[in-house]
Amino acid sequence: MAETTLTGTTVAQVMAELAELADPRTREVNERQGDDHGVNLSKLRALAKRLKTQQDLAGQLWQTGDTAARLLAILICRPKTFERDELDTMLREARRPKVHDWLVNYVVRKSPHGEELRRAWLADPDPVVASAGWALTTDRVAAKPEGLDLTGLLDVIEVEMKDAPDRLQWAMNHCLAQIGIEHAEHRARAIGIGERLGVLKDYPTSPGCTSPYAPTWIAEMVRRQHER
Repeated sequence: MAETTLTGTTVAQVMAELAELADPRTREVNERQGDDHGVNLSKLRALAKRLKTQQDLAGQLWQTGDTAARLLAILICRPKTFERDELDTMLREARRPKVHDWLVNYVVRKSPHGEELRRAWLADPDPVVASAGWALTTDRVAAKPEGLDLTGLLDVIEVEMKDAPDRLQWAMNHCLAQIGIEHAEHRARAIGIGERLGVLKDYPTSPGCTSPYAPTWIAEMVRRQHER
């Protein structure tokens, strides 16, 4: 492939390059986290930078169903051009964790349909879809809390988080921690909920990293805020 402009590149060419970039050891590591691809993400981002934004190609890459191709599609698409129902369908197709996370973070968050989808997904019976709703809600807790019922969110977390499936539980826990970090008036309750439920209390945490256990997470982030 040319190193300069790749406008007009075909799906077959891109898939061939992704195959060349795939590494068995990278795939082995990714598979432990539920992702079925072997492309180093730095190399994937470098390819996306060369391709530049190409909405049509992005759509074709997404339709392959290949995880690496879908990650690349997310990087080269135009987030604001997707219709609401397109994003809903894509989210339901995105069963691999990295594809799901990137789609929410890099596309839905920039979409004019983000708030509508947040509300719809939050109440979805599919826990993976619901986790996207909670992720978008966590963003609003931090950046635009006006209009959110934080007490109501804590009520739901208190009742449902303990027995929620892993990905939904993780997203709800993040929201719990964010409420405690950003909103002092709800901090004591958020910490109390975390302590009573004990979710992720024993999660293995690398040295130098903050535990995802909400009371510990809240305390550390608040400490850092006070040091600024």
